Amino acid sequence: MRAGLSRDPEKADSGAFAVVGFLIVMEFGSGLLQGWYPPLLASIGEAHDVSAAALNWVNVIFLLTSVAFVPIIAKLGDIYGHRRMLVVAAALVAVGSLFVALAPTFGLLLAGRVLQAPLIAFLPLEFAIVRDRDQETAGRNIAYLVGSLTAGVLVGGLVSGAMMTTLENLTLVLLVPAVMMLVCVPTARFLVRETVARSRATVDWKGAILLASGLLALLSGVSNGNSLGWSDPLIVMLIVGGTVVLVVWVLVERRVTDPLVDFAVMARGRLVLPVVIAALIGAQIFGSQAPTALFMRSDPDVYGFGLGVSASFAGTLLAVNAAGAFLGSTLSDRTARASARHHAIALGAVLTACAYTLMIVVPASAPVFAVYLFLQGFGIGILVGLVPAVIVDRAPSDSVGIASGIYNTSRTGAGSIAGAIFALVMSSMLTTVDVGGVDKTVSSLGSYHAVWATCAAICVAIAVLALFLNTDHRRRDVDTSETDVRDSVGL
Repeated sequence: MRAGLSRDPEKADSGAFAVVGFLIVMEFGSGLLQGWYPPLLASIGEAHDVSAAALNWVNVIFLLTSVAFVPIIAKLGDIYGHRRMLVVAAALVAVGSLFVALAPTFGLLLAGRVLQAPLIAFLPLEFAIVRDRDQETAGRNIAYLVGSLTAGVLVGGLVSGAMMTTLENLTLVLLVPAVMMLVCVPTARFLVRETVARSRATVDWKGAILLASGLLALLSGVSNGNSLGWSDPLIVMLIVGGTVVLVVWVLVERRVTDPLVDFAVMARGRLVLPVVIAALIGAQIFGSQAPTALFMRSDPDVYGFGLGVSASFAGTLLAVNAAGAFLGSTLSDRTARASARHHAIALGAVLTACAYTLMIVVPASAPVFAVYLFLQGFGIGILVGLVPAVIVDRAPSDSVGIASGIYNTSRTGAGSIAGAIFALVMSSMLTTVDVGGVDKTVSSLGSYHAVWATCAAICVAIAVLALFLNTDHRRRDVDTSETDVRDSVGL
């Protein structure tokens, strides 16, 4: 009990239960929103008349801006209060969700996705809140939060697809996440008690601006190079300028006291190899999401390929993928104990590579494709269940939080880069089809195969790199169990 507070223990316990329960529901909503959009991508493309390649930016812009948003919001929580920043983050996500639902143009829809990026900061803020309330039960409550996030992703894909098939009204379906987040804002403000711990660290605004602007310029140049021409002055300026800004960002980060990404911590804790593996994991997970979802919705009678499933059935297939990831992450610790952690990571990568390969070489109906998706999800689950534990295990004892931030930043940053590159691939490999008597240029089957082949190659690289991980390296002053550490990092 804190000084100056006199509370009845039973009331305190019930209050803590109510707060944790709300945070679990809120994190379920976060997962629901993250799983909400993939089954709707084809419908969004039709509503705004944009190509499959352009639709990659629905996911890319969200991941890209989260790279800058998340560490800033998390640090502001340490400085000004985690409850306060959770309310601010939820409000931004609610406004962004309204933009996405009501946007008259595709550009405004992408602006809404930018405002939704603070969603990824919910989890670290909630971790701090439950730890502040009761350190003894924090590990268990964190596990509940992570599990609720995974369940939300699974349910989100199912519900959004089913609603789209039933209502056939994209705006109404997209409004659901907005209403949900609007309810969370006042509830979090009045139900959750503010944390008391405060950090004296400063926010690396310069680093955040440099990282975000450098990535945005570079990725904009790469993704539009094919349509405007690689020798176009604007494309050259974006690519060269973005690269220069990112180099400056690295130099700045090595000099500031509280950097956005602490490269010194990576060197001290031998984190370079596991962070590279984490980046590769993010590249194939996030980079393949939009193309795979679009392939499932493509009508083979029109395009000559695809599964031709409804939005509802696409949501079911994505839920199968999420279920595989949930099972893989749940069993990852047992898999590691059965052999060794680096062997288990290699196994997860090989299983995922096999799934991508089957998508290419063994064309299948929707039920068989679901098997591929489950296998892919299971392999990814093993990876996301074990690699964060390696990173946290190697981090210096006073820098576990920073190491967690590096893990999240590397995953989402690599995912946004991969998404932009895959958008370029899909806009470069085109074919013409007859849609209702009108010739229409669309991404070819070869473009989807190129994306999956690249992801399979990335997974093979992960498997090879995993064999070089020194799993005997341990911090001697670990004060939490491996399971709690893995849970605290998040999926």
